[in-house]
Amino acid sequence: MSNGLKKYNTIGCCGIDCGLCPRFISQSDSACPGCGAPDFYEKHPSCGFLTCCAKNHGLEICSECNDFPCKRFDSEREGYDSFVTHKKVFENQEKIKSHGLDKFLIEQTQRIEILNYMIDNYDNGRSKSFFCQTCTLLPLDSLLEIRQDCDSIDDSLDIKERNQAIKGLIQKNTDKLNIDLKLRKK
Repeated sequence: MSNGLKKYNTIGCCGIDCGLCPRFISQSDSACPGCGAPDFYEKHPSCGFLTCCAKNHGLEICSECNDFPCKRFDSEREGYDSFVTHKKVFENQEKIKSHGLDKFLIEQTQRIEILNYMIDNYDNGRSKSFFCQTCTLLPLDSLLEIRQDCDSIDDSLDIKERNQAIKGLIQKNTDKLNIDLKLRKK
């Protein structure tokens, strides 16, 4: 478990997509190392999910526990947290429970790769969180379609124009899926 409490820090014990979180990809001092990674408790000293799941039970994710979902998930059920990565907590847990952690991590790795591609090629300095939200909430097949459609964006455009072009591709997909990413209209 390489100096951490968990083997995979890109998925939280609670089911959060840590690898798609703006704080995980941040280069700042406030960057989060991911669930159970070294120094995690310095950023999140009171994470009861990690303490119960990994530290006390030696599990990677809560859905591996016979008591899942326990009372610790009550606030998630109520929708108290508006943080985007929390919106998929139960969906992620169920995917892992029904298809296995390895299959989930393969899909999550694809999402992280697409996120990094978007940031590297289309971030205008103000779109990282938006791209994180996109890669968290859209189905993988839509993200793969967007990634493929990016080949049609002219590389000679300046960053603002490339940013608007990819946001247009994302908007086209979110409209089809009836997902609101709150794109600003200009």
